Amino acid sequence: MITLCGIPLSNYYNKVKLALLEKGIPFDEAYVKTHSHDEAVLSASPLGKVPFIRTPQGALCESQVINDYLEAAYPDTPRLMPADPFQAAKVRELITYVELHLELVARELYAEAFFGGQVSDGTKKRVARVLPENIAAFRRLAKFGPYLAGDTFTMADCAGWVSLPLVAMATKAIYGEDLLAAGGVDWKPYAKLIGERPHAVKVAADRKADQQASLAANRASS
Repeated sequence: MITLCGIPLSNYYNKVKLALLEKGIPFDEAYVKTHSHDEAVLSASPLGKVPFIRTPQGALCESQVINDYLEAAYPDTPRLMPADPFQAAKVRELITYVELHLELVARELYAEAFFGGQVSDGTKKRVARVLPENIAAFRRLAKFGPYLAGDTFTMADCAGWVSLPLVAMATKAIYGEDLLAAGGVDWKPYAKLIGERPHAVKVAADRKADQQASLAANRASS
């Protein structure tokens, strides 16, 4: 049995969770906060990052490594990567653009956009300079036909559904403008399409419940 470790507030945790659900792979969940210094966590995820999984063979960390493992280890479940090597590479290309060139850049804004912290003016200027160029590049690759890679749900959608809204919301909060939409990426119909899938509904509900629990805990401790 696989155990998925992390927190439902994490978009990368939910990326793996959605893949597990879509593939119909049985799994348990274990609540593990990110950047834990517990040795049991570090032995599985040396940077203390989530998500990671525990399997009978051992632990794996990094969300795309995990999803690639799931696709290879469970070939008799619904495929989330094309069988054709080139088309599979195009899916991985999209994942790289979503996570490395969009989400990771916008992530520098999250402390202020979502968590009540502050981000330096230099960081805001840098993100405002880099992100529109990256969005334009992503727009050249993404098909939205209606899925990111074309007419079939793939691993790219596990990544896109959990991360594109965060990019949009963070930039809206910091700059007063959704830079994804401003760059011509009509992400809302896409997010709605994926969000209506039964497994995405469950992921979203679990994320919302965890968010409400966290808010309640913060109020109780303040």
